[in-house]
Amino acid sequence: METTPATGGELLARLGDVCGERGLGGLAARLRALGEGVAGDMSATEAALAELPRGAGLVARSATHLLDLGGKRLRPLCVALAARVGRGFDAAARELAVAVELTHTATLLHDDVVDLGVMRRNVATARVVYGNAASIFAGDWLLVEALRRVRRSEVPGALDRLLAVIEEMIFAESLQLESRGRLAAGRAEWLAVVEGKTAALFRWAMWAGGRAGGLGDRECAALEAYGRHLGVAFQVIDDVLDFAGDPAVTGKALLTDLGEGKLTYPLIVALEREPALASVLTEVLAAGEADAAAGAQVVAVLRATGAIDAARTLAEDSAREAVACLGVLPAGRARGDLETIAVATVNRDR
Repeated sequence: METTPATGGELLARLGDVCGERGLGGLAARLRALGEGVAGDMSATEAALAELPRGAGLVARSATHLLDLGGKRLRPLCVALAARVGRGFDAAARELAVAVELTHTATLLHDDVVDLGVMRRNVATARVVYGNAASIFAGDWLLVEALRRVRRSEVPGALDRLLAVIEEMIFAESLQLESRGRLAAGRAEWLAVVEGKTAALFRWAMWAGGRAGGLGDRECAALEAYGRHLGVAFQVIDDVLDFAGDPAVTGKALLTDLGEGKLTYPLIVALEREPALASVLTEVLAAGEADAAAGAQVVAVLRATGAIDAARTLAEDSAREAVACLGVLPAGRARGDLETIAVATVNRDR
C-alpha cells in the first residue's frame, strides 16, 4: 500500500490522471492548468503548515502526525480559488487556508477516537500511535490554532462564521452518533449529517476566501452555496468509495463506514430497493465489522439494486448545482477553475 503523503498539488495531478484514464482528456488538461495556477498559493499554505511545532510534546506530535501525512488539501484549495475570483491569494487568505485545514484535521483526530479508527491514509492513526487522550487534545489544540489564525487574518466576519460552523459540525456529529447502527435512518437524516459535518466547512472555505479576496455579499453568498453543493458531492463519492474504492488508493479498508455503524447513501438506497438487505446489515452492525462473505453480499446487493449508480448520479447532480451557483460571478479563469473542481470531484478515486 502506498504511504507517500498527498498534497493539494498532488491531488490535482491524481485527479487529472484519473480523468485521463476515463477518457476525460479535456477535464484532465484543465486540472493540470489549474494546478499550475494555484501552485504558489498551495506551496505557501504548505509552508505555513510546516511551521507548526513538531516534537515539542505529545500533543504536537499527535497533531502533526496526521498533518505530515499530507491530504487532499481540497478545503485550502477552495479558499485559494475563491480568493482568486476577487483580488487574489494574499497573506490573509493564506491564514484562512491554513485555518480550514487545521479545523478539518482536528475533526479527523476526534473522529478516529469516536470511531476507534486504526488506519488513516495508509498508516496507523494518531490515537493508535499516541493514545486517545493525546489525539483528542491534539484536535483541540488545532482548533485553537485555527481560530487564532482566522483572528490574525482580520477578515471581517470570518471568525464568527467559523465558530458557527464548528458548532454546526458538533451537532451533526452528535446526530450521526445517535443514528449509528439504526437502519431506520433515511435520506433526510443522512443529508442533515452531511450538510453539517462535511458541507459546512466547504461553505466556510468558499465564503472566507471570497471575503479575503474583497468580494461583496452577493458574490460571497454564491460561493457559499457552491461550497454546500460541492461538500455534498464530495461526501457522496466518499460513501461510494467505501464500497467501490481501492484501499491502496483511499487509505482505508472497504466497508469501514459500515463496520462503524454508519448508514451511508448507497446503503440507504439499497435498503429502499431491497428491504431483505436489512438482515445482513443487522448482523454486520452487531459484529462491528463485515467479514468477507457479508461484505461481498452487501456489495452485490448494492450493485444489483443500482445503489452505487444512484449515488454517483446524486454526486453529479450536486456538482451541477454547485456550478449553477457560480452564475453571478464574473466570467474568467477563477470561475472556470471552480467549475473544473466541481466536475472533477465526482471523478476522484480517493
